[in-house]
Amino acid sequence: MKFIEANQQQPFYVYFPHYTVHTPLQAKPEVVAKYQAKIEKLGIAETRDKNAPRNLQTQHPQQNAVYAAMIESMDDSVGRVMETLEKLKLTDDTIVVFTGDNGGLMSSTDNRPARVGKGSAYEGGVRVPLIVRYPRAVKAGAVCDAPVMSIDFVPTFLELAGLPAAPQPVDGVSLVPLLKQQGPLARQELFWHYPHYHPGGATPYGAIRSGDWRLVEFYEDDRVELYNLRDDEGEKHDLAAKDPTRAEELRKRLHAWRAEVGAQMPTPNPQYDAEKNKAQDARKGKGAGKKSNVEKET
Repeated sequence: MKFIEANQQQPFYVYFPHYTVHTPLQAKPEVVAKYQAKIEKLGIAETRDKNAPRNLQTQHPQQNAVYAAMIESMDDSVGRVMETLEKLKLTDDTIVVFTGDNGGLMSSTDNRPARVGKGSAYEGGVRVPLIVRYPRAVKAGAVCDAPVMSIDFVPTFLELAGLPAAPQPVDGVSLVPLLKQQGPLARQELFWHYPHYHPGGATPYGAIRSGDWRLVEFYEDDRVELYNLRDDEGEKHDLAAKDPTRAEELRKRLHAWRAEVGAQMPTPNPQYDAEKNKAQDARKGKGAGKKSNVEKET
C-alpha cells in the first residue's frame, strides 16, 4: 500500500505473493475460533475428523479451521490493496490479477472435484484460481473456462498497456481476446514438463492439454493416462486403453514440444540403492520412496 501510494503518479508493477495460505498453518486465534465453531455446529468434533459421517465430509469437505482463518486474512489483505487503489482513484488504470501457484495441499484442504492436490500430475496439482479485474477491458462478473497459464501474463499485460510485444520470444499468448470476450485464443494446447520428484507424491512426468483432453506421461515407466475433462473433471477414468489412437497422437505432440523447447529429461542416478532407500524409509515410518533414484541433468 505504501509502495502504491509512493508511485501513484507513474506506471508501477506490484508482485505481491502472500505467505498465506501455506504450511505451517498459522492464523489469528480469534478467527480460528470462529471457523472452529462453524465446524462444531456441523457435528464434526475435530478439524478434518476422518471419523466424521461420510455425508458430512461430502457436503462440507473443507473442515480445517486454521486454513479457513488464513484464507480470511488473505482476503482482508487483498481487500486493503483494492481499497488503496479506490482511494487513490487508480482502479480504472490498474490491472489486478489474483492467482495461485499450485493446487491445495491435501493434508490441509480439499480440491474436489479435481483429483488430489499439490505436487501431483493431475488437475488437483496444477489447476489454480485466476481472477482479473480491469474495468477498462474486463466486464465485471464475466466467466471464462478456457485453460490458460501464468506464461500468458506478460503478453497480456503488454497488450493491455498498449506496449509493443516483448523483444524476445515468450511461451505465452495474450489473453486479451478472452478478457474482452472477443473470441477464443488461437492456441489449442498447453504443456507441462516436471522432471523431478515431489514430497507430495509426484514422480517425474509430462502432460498435454488439448481441448477437453488431457494426457499424462510418467517418465519412470513410460506409462500414459488419458482423460476427458469435460466428462470426467475428477480424472477418475483413464481412457488410454480405450482410445489408443488419440493417446498416441497426443503423446507424439508432447514429445515434439519437448524437443522444440529443449526440455531436459531425468536420467538414472547410478548411486541409487533401492534396498538402502527402502530401509531408510522404513526407519522414518514411510512407504518405499523414490525421490533419489533419478536426477535432472545439469
